[in-house]
Amino acid sequence: MSFKSSIIKKAIKWTPTKIILWVTNIMLKGIAELTDFRVDIDARTSFVQLQLFGEAEVIEVWLEGFAVINHEESYQFILQQAKSNRLWLDNIFARIVGKAWKIPVIPQLTTYMPLIAELLNVDNAGQSGLNYPEDTN
Repeated sequence: MSFKSSIIKKAIKWTPTKIILWVTNIMLKGIAELTDFRVDIDARTSFVQLQLFGEAEVIEVWLEGFAVINHEESYQFILQQAKSNRLWLDNIFARIVGKAWKIPVIPQLTTYMPLIAELLNVDNAGQSGLNYPEDTN
């Protein structure tokens, strides 16, 4: 792992949740309110809780085993497990988990993709037990 990716991992770990919530809620103003957020890059887990405006209950999402892989001159996203407290969202997750999804080329992000892939590479997944699933594209 490069020095740059090590620094970024530490910055992610040390960023207070309140700052993440504050910035995200500015961006989601009028749509939703992010009420909780947790991410562990080493364990490849994340939890998100948000309240959609006009809805009575919060939506909770748990993600496990996510990675970005450099594969045949492109990048792919992998999600091993995902669940929520909404049946419709679980049905969507059932269609996408366990597959490698090609990330479209976005010119503004092209220079950052190698670093993102290094941060979220399967080889750096630690104890999460990620493996490379079948291609979907």
